Amino acid sequence: MGTECFFFCSMNKSELIKRMSDKLDQLTSRDVDLAVHTLIEIMSESLAGGERIEIRGFGTFTNHYRKPRTVRNPKTGEIGIRKRGKFVPHFKPGKDLKRRVDEARDEQAATESGDNTGSASFNRT
Repeated sequence: MGTECFFFCSMNKSELIKRMSDKLDQLTSRDVDLAVHTLIEIMSESLAGGERIEIRGFGTFTNHYRKPRTVRNPKTGEIGIRKRGKFVPHFKPGKDLKRRVDEARDEQAATESGDNTGSASFNRT
């Protein structure tokens, strides 16, 4: 799984599709592409409709409300511009995802420091 840039890399949609295609060799790249785009479209529509999306072990997507506020225009310095309240998507990771990320970071840190004591396999649950 490419951990050479563990802390600073990001994955975009095309890289996700490529990884999934490599892992799911019974599906064509086109099938995986369609599945990923369909999943994102359905999730986006659900959030836009005010629904909550819960994926056990992964996390929960919800809408959070941001209150109206007064802001400053950074270009002109004008103060007192009113910004309307709005809903923004929010993701809260699940316990399993948090644990996996934490363990992977512990393992990466142990590998980089040369520590081979196996502390990365310590179960924190």
